[in-house]
Amino acid sequence: MPRKTNAIQEDTMGRFEGKVAVVTGAGAGIGKACALAIAREGGRVVVADIDGSGAIACTAQIKAEAGHALALAMDIADAQAVAALFETAERHFGGVDLLVNNASAMHLTPRDCAILDLDLAVWDQTIATNLRGTLLCCRQAIPRMIARGGGAIVNMSSCQGLSGDTAQTSYAASKAATNMLSASLATQYGHAQIRCNAVAPGLIMTERLLAKLDECMQRHLRRHQLLPRVGRPEDVASLVAFLLSDDAAFITGQVVCIDGGMLAHVPTYADGGNSRAARPAGDTAEAAAAPRC
Repeated sequence: MPRKTNAIQEDTMGRFEGKVAVVTGAGAGIGKACALAIAREGGRVVVADIDGSGAIACTAQIKAEAGHALALAMDIADAQAVAALFETAERHFGGVDLLVNNASAMHLTPRDCAILDLDLAVWDQTIATNLRGTLLCCRQAIPRMIARGGGAIVNMSSCQGLSGDTAQTSYAASKAATNMLSASLATQYGHAQIRCNAVAPGLIMTERLLAKLDECMQRHLRRHQLLPRVGRPEDVASLVAFLLSDDAAFITGQVVCIDGGMLAHVPTYADGGNSRAARPAGDTAEAAAAPRC
């Protein structure tokens, strides 16, 4: 896995030296962590986000560490805005070598419910951003990558695209489709030296998620993981950087989970299979298995 660093290294060659990356949804959370990870290894990064202030803040941090970045406020559901994003990347940095499709319609998830209760407007908007937006970015990136001899794409999926849930129907469907879109892209353009993989995070504690989940829900979710902590945006960024780099030169068409083992175990694990985990003295196995609120 890639080495960790807290500042852009000016005295050593990074894995992305001379490379140009476009990262969508990079104003905060996982996208910001990915943009910083690429810049810290020498990449020039176009930081795109519908939240212009977030994109500017991320770019300012990269520049403060002696990196190279450009901020753009745009909506990836808008085909003209996506075309302008990649034209700007080419005009400023000379082309595109790397793409991280991280932008997602997370603001819709509170209204993204079970099938019979689902507002079709939520479905349409979620698919337009999460799936169509990813497709639009790939369509703009691929010709530019071919012109530079190849490239690498990481599409941000989710564990929810690999298993059913009681809600978030639109989000899960969009992420499952993203997995197949990634496999199709890898199949169709591997001959042109373009690799494409999807990354499926589990519980990753971004600032936005932290504001939504109380301690009771966090404990409930952690019971279903094999590792005793929540994920961090930097965990995902390390995996994304690896998949974009030449260290992963023979990896393509894959969906890689990064979920602390949330999907790796039998369903009954959280009901008592993890009772050997450390717990306060005097707790029974049954008490350990129950959510602590």
